Amino acid sequence: MNQAREHILTRLGMSNTPISGDDLAAELGLTRAGVWKHIQILKKTGIAIEAQAGKGYVLNEDVFSAGLIKAKLSTQRIGKRIMILEETGSTNRDTMAEAEAGTPEGLVIFANKQTGGKGRLGRTWHTMPESLAASVLLRPELPPEQVPQLSLLTAVALHDALSCYCPDIRIKWPNDLLYHGAKVAGILTEMRAEPGRVHAVVLGFGINLAAPADGWPTDINKPATDLASITATQVSKTDLAVAILHALDDWYDIYLRGGFAPVHRAWWQAHAASGAKVSVYDGRNYIEGIARALDNDGALLLETASGTQRIIAGDLELI
Repeated sequence: MNQAREHILTRLGMSNTPISGDDLAAELGLTRAGVWKHIQILKKTGIAIEAQAGKGYVLNEDVFSAGLIKAKLSTQRIGKRIMILEETGSTNRDTMAEAEAGTPEGLVIFANKQTGGKGRLGRTWHTMPESLAASVLLRPELPPEQVPQLSLLTAVALHDALSCYCPDIRIKWPNDLLYHGAKVAGILTEMRAEPGRVHAVVLGFGINLAAPADGWPTDINKPATDLASITATQVSKTDLAVAILHALDDWYDIYLRGGFAPVHRAWWQAHAASGAKVSVYDGRNYIEGIARALDNDGALLLETASGTQRIIAGDLELI
């Protein structure tokens, strides 16, 4: 977006009172007529800006803009650079391309629509206008075998952010967040590494803000829900993005300073199946048992009739 229009959106979005055209003109080094022209362009794109006589301009909707998100952030690492794409194939793929080009950690790429998003096990990752989809670039000094810990960290961060809207959100191993058994968010982590060294980790996540106007996609074979249905309110996309980035930044700092133990404890406490009887489909068989623990590699330890089994991937269901 044009820098002047981004500035106008950010200022209006951060203010609870009207901002005069004179103030905006002085900040941008433009005439009031120049500011008016930029506002007309914004209004033509569908953004609800109102001019109040003798007072100034006000923004009458939640506008999802990189400038506004960044203005509301106070993070150490994550969100120092933010991109919002109207449409892309995959934010994970875009973020990994940025990583390979040398972009520092902390980049966040949001997309209003993904046409080639992939979920776990090669499934389609649906990104609709009613979704919040993003990928975050990290460059941790970790051996590759510890990278699954960052997926669990992402789940804890999403749980913390979403719990501000609804306390009944739970984590489901390995990478979903549920509300009363229905999926509200998912996570996909990818990395570039060589033996003994990680070059880049991309944390991808998608959250259902509202139910699709034409219904959930037919290839979704598990219950799904959304924040608007859960809370009976329209959740601000901007405020949710800010809350998630703050939570990710906080937990990443905890992880870098204190290791995996704090993340492990928080994840287990938020897990829907901790100590419960579950069935896990590992791609070949259904394995039933009690979810007894999570190991440091992110594998689920099941107490079965034949002994403890370590499950590294699969689909979990409560029995």
